[in-house]
Amino acid sequence: MVQTAATLSQTESPARRQTRRGLAGVWLEFLGSMNLAITLLVVVSIASVIGTVLPQNQAYTEYLIQFGPFWFEVFRLLNLYDVYSAWWFLAIMGFLVLSTGVCISRHIPSVWREITRYRTHVREQSLMALSQKRRWRLAEGPDDAENVAAAALQGHGFRTRTERRGDAVIVAGMKGAATRMGYVLTHVAVVVIALGALADGNIGLKIREMTGNLAVETRDLPLSQVPGDSWLPVGSGSFRGNVTIPEQSNSGVVFLQLRDGYVVQELPFEIVVEDFRIDHYPNGMPRSYESDLVLHDPALDEPIRQTISVNHPLTHRGHTIYQASFTDGGTQLDLTGHILDGSGQTLPIDGRVFEDMRLQLGGVERVLEINDFQLFNVNRDPRSVERTGARDEFVNVGPSFNYSLRDEAGQARDFHTYMAPVEVEERWYYLHGMRTDASQPFRYLHIPADENASMDTFMAFHQALHQRDRVRRAGQRAADAVLAQMGVANPDLASRVAGTTDDMVATLVEAGLGAVNARLEARLADASRPEMLRQFSQAVLQRTLFELYRESLATRRGVSPDQLQIGADEQAFFEDAVNAVSGVADYGAPIIFEIDHFNHRQATGLQITKAPGKNVVYAGSAMLVAGLFMLFYVSQRRVWAMVRPGEGGGSELIMAGVNQRSPEAFEQEFETIANAVDGQIGRPEAGSARTEDQ
Repeated sequence: MVQTAATLSQTESPARRQTRRGLAGVWLEFLGSMNLAITLLVVVSIASVIGTVLPQNQAYTEYLIQFGPFWFEVFRLLNLYDVYSAWWFLAIMGFLVLSTGVCISRHIPSVWREITRYRTHVREQSLMALSQKRRWRLAEGPDDAENVAAAALQGHGFRTRTERRGDAVIVAGMKGAATRMGYVLTHVAVVVIALGALADGNIGLKIREMTGNLAVETRDLPLSQVPGDSWLPVGSGSFRGNVTIPEQSNSGVVFLQLRDGYVVQELPFEIVVEDFRIDHYPNGMPRSYESDLVLHDPALDEPIRQTISVNHPLTHRGHTIYQASFTDGGTQLDLTGHILDGSGQTLPIDGRVFEDMRLQLGGVERVLEINDFQLFNVNRDPRSVERTGARDEFVNVGPSFNYSLRDEAGQARDFHTYMAPVEVEERWYYLHGMRTDASQPFRYLHIPADENASMDTFMAFHQALHQRDRVRRAGQRAADAVLAQMGVANPDLASRVAGTTDDMVATLVEAGLGAVNARLEARLADASRPEMLRQFSQAVLQRTLFELYRESLATRRGVSPDQLQIGADEQAFFEDAVNAVSGVADYGAPIIFEIDHFNHRQATGLQITKAPGKNVVYAGSAMLVAGLFMLFYVSQRRVWAMVRPGEGGGSELIMAGVNQRSPEAFEQEFETIANAVDGQIGRPEAGSARTEDQ
């Protein structure tokens, strides 16, 4: 036979029921204890500080670079990269709701009694034991004395209640009961704030991920190729995400960063960016930037048009759109690629920022990845000190773009190229930066600009260095000239030196000046007079390079080399060109680019948030402020008046009060009430009176 629950309850021993009630009481005592509440609030405060100091919801790669592998993993295990949605933070908030709720339920009855009870059960001895008291013996009857006492209390804002106790009448007054409500309000505020935090804690998203209904996408895919299980529908709860929209483009989604990937959140409206504007300081730093947005919402008859800027967001249907950043929006670039194989060939390229193109260079396929375009590049003007004595003048050196060249093995080098020549120490150069790792600064190849502000003269000189016949002829002329200056006529020696010079030029083009000097030292290691031979070889090499430069320059100017006048500018250009040829060997790319034309297009970076618990938190914060104000600035005061018949007729009035929080202020208030009683009983209609202080 199966026992029912009622039967089991009846057969349970009294001792067991007492134990169960005792354990429940212990748990309730623990949940409602102040120590637990303070501990939880301290932990929440520490977590909030961490969430404020440590940027939240960034890409894992950024945290890895910032903290290193060890601390990155420690912080990841503690969920410090998304504190407000961490399981332990949400658990603490839930426990805080439970603890504070238990505390409220336990103390509200006593608080309510304290607010509503007037404590009319008082005796003369207890009143006379209070520090603030006054006694009057009146000629008037008890009814008049009762009216005087009640009027004095009510006139000073006290709520009163009158009750007869035997032959005495007790008029109990109470004021400032809101201080007790402050206690309740602060506790309720904590619950409300915690509930708001839970509402914004992405609990629904975590449940979807745990149940397998949501997958975090880690690949860099076009929006159309993101799988459906990485999408969140409209109304999925709170979120904070980012989206980049080029000018004259639109988007109806936002990307939420989750750990090492992202998910796509659909929006209930579509955002169109009509225009983006940016203003700069003289040093090139952004001063302000703003976007002209149009929101198309099916629920609206007309679209919303508004300009947003930093600290001036747009809010619609609980979604707040912030101006967060800016970037290039796919600028169109017309490029000319100069192939560095000595052929003099150029490669015209029409591309866009963020576009990848496959190039065949020297029989090897490479991928050109155009990464960014900068319209302004502001540097400190080196001539400002000489001109005005100021160091805060700046100059805009013009547009530049960043790109990468990736080989067949997937290895890439980053490059940074300026469109216009840049002045460096009173000389003008085309700057081509290169680095092998994103953590390194760019190292710049300085290609001298000719009198037409172009790279043509240098490219013609660089091409001549690859033409072996021209190099041999120039080397022969150089060797003859150097030997003639030395007074030596030895055709065989001149021929051998010319052959050596040909080899040095080839080494210069392939590996740079450092390799030339190294090979020269190795060749002269066993020579009997190495220093003289070194100077001789270097002189011949220098003369050979100059002969090739003069030929190239004469061809460009349409004159013969003998008719060409070499001045200081041409000599300086030659020296810069030789250094640039050596730098090309270390440049690490078979091609260099220059910008012929561009069509600039910008993109705005928007941060979009939806926080349904935000208003709840705001309401809880307002309640907390109000409750704290009541607790600290409102004090409860109680005043009692006891009226009873006098021994020889008339009546006797005893008035006493208490306020433990601000006794000095209450002393003045009580004196004011007593003076009001004096004024009432001192009127002619009140009759004569005699007062006595005790």
